[in-house]
Amino acid sequence: MNKKNTELLAFDRENIWHPYTSMSSPLPSYLVESAKGVEITLASGEILTDGMASWWAVLHGYNHPKLNRAIIEQTEKMAHVMFGGLTHQPAVELCQKLITLTPKSLERVFLADSGSVAVEVAIKMALQYWHSKGEKNKHKLLTVRNGYHGDTFAAMSVCDPVTGMHQLFDQVLMKNLFAPAPNIAIDEQWQAQDTAELETLFAENHQHLAAFIIEPIVQGTGGMRFYHPEYLKACAALCKKYKVLLIADEIATGFGRTGKLFACEWADVSPDILCLGKTLTGGYLSLAATLCSKEVATTISDGEAGCFMHGPTFMGNPLACAVASASIDLLKENNWQQQVATLEAHLKQHLLPLAKHERVKDTRVLGAIGVVEARQNVNMARIQKRFVELGVWIRPFGRLIYIMPPYISTEANVLKLVRAIATVLDEEQCFTLD
Repeated sequence: MNKKNTELLAFDRENIWHPYTSMSSPLPSYLVESAKGVEITLASGEILTDGMASWWAVLHGYNHPKLNRAIIEQTEKMAHVMFGGLTHQPAVELCQKLITLTPKSLERVFLADSGSVAVEVAIKMALQYWHSKGEKNKHKLLTVRNGYHGDTFAAMSVCDPVTGMHQLFDQVLMKNLFAPAPNIAIDEQWQAQDTAELETLFAENHQHLAAFIIEPIVQGTGGMRFYHPEYLKACAALCKKYKVLLIADEIATGFGRTGKLFACEWADVSPDILCLGKTLTGGYLSLAATLCSKEVATTISDGEAGCFMHGPTFMGNPLACAVASASIDLLKENNWQQQVATLEAHLKQHLLPLAKHERVKDTRVLGAIGVVEARQNVNMARIQKRFVELGVWIRPFGRLIYIMPPYISTEANVLKLVRAIATVLDEEQCFTLD
């Protein structure tokens, strides 16, 4: 590696705080030179097959000419303009597409900055909705354990209090209610008693509940668990029965990742509020959307404040809206259903057999998501280094080695990723002693 790159990495290590990393003893960071298709090229020369889609966002691969063109063309008109009192074609066209694609109840769109902010917005919508209806006692949230909804404060308050990584902030977070995590997997026989404790919580607390929030079908960072659609269907029924708003957090699952365009479709559920992010721009720029029903929007607007009390500076950024609109068009052009079905078949064929390994507790696949659950936690620094040496980019956490590759990934790409996982499973130093 040349002197300039060595200096960059040295500065990075000493001065730049990376996600979930210590500054006193940071995990190594690898300097990226470029990325194209499903490959990330490091400054040190290695070419890595990407198994993460950059935290699940890069659906169509890196450096896509159509997405590049959308940003370039929009830049020539304007990069940004405030959304207060102004609007523009990219935002209007994107919102038209989102309303058309998402479940039928969702007719109003609030554009925000990131997934966590989309959740904050959803929670504020729910609270302001009931305040506007004169039911100020409905100010609590109900959710399930093993959930993850983001790192900002309201979002942290509905993450699992044990596995959600936010125990340090327990004393200052909103005190919400947690039901047991869904227990029955998506491919197991449904048992109605799986929602018994959840219904008890609804029955005993509904007069104080503003909303129930859940990740539909896939619990992501809380354990990469795939639960039964009947559970989600029961959640929607309980919300309706007890007059509680349903918030669906589709930040990780939206735009086809589970095999349905939105995971709510597995249960034919139409939420009151829906959160989107990550994949919205195809991995190009930070953008999120919170959609809600006309009833929610009208009630808030006719309430005491006369408006919804939120307004990000970069709300509706034209560059982000333009590339998001182009990404949605590309989903259709690329026949995303076939792309995801093909990826699912490759993952089932090549990744599921790793369940036979003595170090593996379970393997599971849904859509373009493949998970290997190990019996021990990974040694993060060691396993990341080995994956780079093996020519792949996979970033595990805890006991989970999972892949969510771009939709354009081929069988050869999947095979390379799975073989790298198989290799590290044989290496004791890649795991910690529990």
